[in-house]
Amino acid sequence: MNTNESLLRAILAMTARQAYAPADLAKIVSPNAGGQKQLLAYNLCDGQTPQTEVGKKAKLDKGNLSRSISRWIEAGIMFRIGTDQNPMHLYPLPKEYLKSNPSKKKTDA
Repeated sequence: MNTNESLLRAILAMTARQAYAPADLAKIVSPNAGGQKQLLAYNLCDGQTPQTEVGKKAKLDKGNLSRSISRWIEAGIMFRIGTDQNPMHLYPLPKEYLKSNPSKKKTDA
């Protein structure tokens, strides 16, 4: 990753945090309790990891992951980049959201 790409990713993450606090983002990513696989898949969508690899690492079937990514793109929290059109999240969610129900979180940094 070059300097310009790193800076653009940092700007995107900073701007996105202003629009979506981590708790709000987690509710969109995984609206139901127990959605740890969905949160993991979202975090794996870094723009460099192909969708098939995200599915394998998160242990989600292709159809479920495809529907989730489509939903996230429609919600404006994910987009596709590069010639390979890899999915990219706005910013990764903190690890605390992978351990418990995100709807129970009260404060965000």
